[in-house]
Parts: sequence; structure tokens; C-alpha cells
Amino acid sequence: MTGSLALTVALAVLIGVSLGLLGGGGSILAVPLLVYVADLPAREAIATSLLVVGVTSAVGALPHARAGRVRWRTGLLFGAAGMAGAYGGGRLAAFVPAAVLLTGFALMMLATATAMLRGRRDGPGRQRRELPVARVLLDGVVVGLVTGLVGAGGGFLVVPALALLGGLPMPVAVGTSLVVIAMKSFAGLAGYLSTVAIDWGLAAAVTGAAVLGSLAGGRLAGQVPEDVLRRAFGWFVAAMGVFVLAQQLPQDLRADPLLWTVATTTVAVAVVVAGVRRIRRRLPPPPASSDSNTTGKRQDSM
Repeated sequence: MTGSLALTVALAVLIGVSLGLLGGGGSILAVPLLVYVADLPAREAIATSLLVVGVTSAVGALPHARAGRVRWRTGLLFGAAGMAGAYGGGRLAAFVPAAVLLTGFALMMLATATAMLRGRRDGPGRQRRELPVARVLLDGVVVGLVTGLVGAGGGFLVVPALALLGGLPMPVAVGTSLVVIAMKSFAGLAGYLSTVAIDWGLAAAVTGAAVLGSLAGGRLAGQVPEDVLRRAFGWFVAAMGVFVLAQQLPQDLRADPLLWTVATTTVAVAVVVAGVRRIRRRLPPPPASSDSNTTGKRQDSM
């Protein structure tokens, strides 16, 4: 148990690094870590992850706030709506089987990985627009409900929503996301505490390590290219999602080598396709053909 605790605490640093660098991803790492390394039951793991991510996000938001990288109006509205959804999701989770929770978590990981790998399509002239209040509240409730229910869907849903919906610059979206994550993580935790007991010693150790990681991640944020980091982490989240989803299959299927062969082949094909598309986007456009140039000259002469 001591070795498992030490490994859990050591790996918890990655939770903070993810939050410091990307403004999200804490629960994506925390839930599998607490379930498969710390050997916690699913509900206890999700509740503990909400505590860890909430505290780490609150600490990580402080330097962003001092640097003016928090949009307080949007963050507080989104966070308030998210708290209501997260509390409801935490209460609802008591009536959902653990296997269903983990399956939902795995599907959320795969959806998150897809969004990360696709990236953001920034539009011109959108950096200063305030987000519409109704849309902020609606998105906040939905994201909060998912967060409270399965312990996932925090920053990697909030950051794209802020960046795509309102055109916030990425650093501002990250800083605002940390405020939102902290608010709704604590609300989701409150929903769980009515039915789940937490190992406070383990939670404190993991939280302390994650906070240290968030400070390190904040310092590394300006040194790692955003696109490289996002894509690498996207593939990592996809692999973790496949692993968690596979763990929910019946034992006879999990032992079937054909299943893992198909899964490995599918992932490999996806990697190749993504690489080819990326190369094509970077290639310069083909030069105009000689026929079109000739036609253009003929029209000019006429």
C-alpha cells in the first residue's frame, strides 16, 4: 500500500502540470490514477478527483488573475451555472452503476481527445466580444452536469467553449477556465459527499502533489509550443480512454487477442490519417496551370 501511495502521489504531479499548461485535463488524469493505481472504487475516485482538481485549479488561477488573464464576468456566470449542474450530477451519480460511470468517463475522454486533436479554428475579429449570457448559462449547466456525474469534462470543455464561442485569446480562456473548474468541482464534490466517504489523507497527499505540478506547468507554459503539446496530450487522452473503456468489457472479451489487434490497428490508422491531413494542410497551394494562364492572356488580348 505504501508503494501504491508513493506512485499515486508521484503521478499526481501530472494532474497539476496539465492544469498549469492547458487549463484542464486534471480529472482526465485523476480518475484513472485513483481507480487503477490507488485502487479506489469508482465513486470515491471521482469524488476525490473533484477535490484535487478544485483545489489545484483555485491555486493555479491566482497567477493568471494577477496577470489579468481572467474574464471575471464570463467566468463567474459560467461557474455559477456549472456549480448547479455539477451538484445535480454529483447527486445523480449515486443512482448510476459504477460501470456506467466509468464507461461514460471513457467516452468523455475520447470526445475530449477528438476536440483536442481537431484544434481551434479562430475567426478574425472575435477577440473582444463578450459571450451571450444565455449561452454561457446553458453551456455552464451542461458542462457542470457532466463534471459532477463522471468527474470529467472540465477544462477541455470549458476552454474550447470560451475560445470558440467568444473568441477569447487562449491565455485568457485558460485563466478563466481555471476559475470555472474550481467553482464547479467544489459543487460536484458537495453532491458526492452526501453519499461517498473520502480518504482525506490520500486526498491531501494527491492534492499537494498536484498543486506543485500546477506551479511547474505554469512556468513551462511559455516554453512548449501549444500545438505540439495539445496534440501529444490529445493522443495520450485517447489512449487512456480506450484503456478505461476496455476495462469495462467482459473478462472473456478483454482476454481476446483479436480485440486488441483490431484496437491497435484502428489507432495506428487514425494516427496515419491524422498525420497525412496535417502534412496536406502545411503544403503550399499548387501553382496555377499553364492552360489557365494562357486563357487569361487570351482574354486580356481580346
